[in-house]
Amino acid sequence: MHNRTILSLLVPAGRKCQAVLDARVRDIRSKFVQTDELWTFVHTKEDHLYNDDLAEWGDACTWVALDADTKLIISHLVAKRNGPSALEFFTDLSKRPAGRLQVTSDGFKPYIGAMEELFGADVDFAQVIKICGKPDNAGPDWYGPPKVIETVPTPVSGKPDFAHICTSHVERSNLNFRMHLRRFTRLVNAFGKKLDNLKVAVALYVARYNLCRAHQTLRVTPAMESEITNHVWELPELLTANAEARAA
Repeated sequence: MHNRTILSLLVPAGRKCQAVLDARVRDIRSKFVQTDELWTFVHTKEDHLYNDDLAEWGDACTWVALDADTKLIISHLVAKRNGPSALEFFTDLSKRPAGRLQVTSDGFKPYIGAMEELFGADVDFAQVIKICGKPDNAGPDWYGPPKVIETVPTPVSGKPDFAHICTSHVERSNLNFRMHLRRFTRLVNAFGKKLDNLKVAVALYVARYNLCRAHQTLRVTPAMESEITNHVWELPELLTANAEARAA
């Protein structure tokens, strides 16, 4: 089947999945939420852009909020990595839990203002500050990810439990994104050319991950563990579900 035909099916399927997620991932009884941003790019890398290129080109981050216990992706956003995106991301996250949260993020500073504005005193918030450097065997022409030398748990507001100041689960989720979505594979000739196509691809992945795929550790789907549904969804059910009703 031609790739344009596949893309023409991807858009309505992804939009349907986003509608299902928006309607059904609500009133989540979560205690510990971890957030992170997963980098990719649209059309052209940021360093290679010209002044007259489209605003949607360049860096594109997928912001993810993951329940550390149920592994449910509670909220996600595909946008630039900046303050307005942090505010938009936490605006969506703030509408989904049913009680007080402990939220842990990386050290990205705009998180602090967004958390203060959206949650105020009704959250226990901490950041994991990472101190990075080159690997010990890095030569003068070394190219690759930095080595994490130290992580510093840093309470920001409320009374976060130090035992749960962690981003390990959401960082493991980042690997799942990169393994299942070709647009996120590093150091290969694979990337999204349109922001809208990237958004619907991510929505389709998140919906399948939450509702259709049993988690290896849980033995059920994250949605079942979160009591959003009581069964593993098949893809036809996902693509034909009533987005306005709570899942059975």
